[in-house]
Amino acid sequence: MSDPVIAQTKPYVVDVKAGEKYFWCSCGQSANQPFCDGTHKSTDFRPTMYEATEDGKVAFCGCKYSNTQPTCDGTHKDI
Repeated sequence: MSDPVIAQTKPYVVDVKAGEKYFWCSCGQSANQPFCDGTHKSTDFRPTMYEATEDGKVAFCGCKYSNTQPTCDGTHKDI
């Protein structure tokens, strides 16, 4: 598998709604960051589903290297 494209070196902070499912882009090529737009179909990457348990803000990983994907763990600070 190849390395993901770094979409940006900071998280995407998104308002989410409880019970909603979000599909995070793991390849970094989506034009709809941080979410999947199907661009990964030409790669070995697959989107990661995130289901919100409550309304609020979520910091989705932008660098694609977080150890807590799909959320940010600060890994982008070392890139």
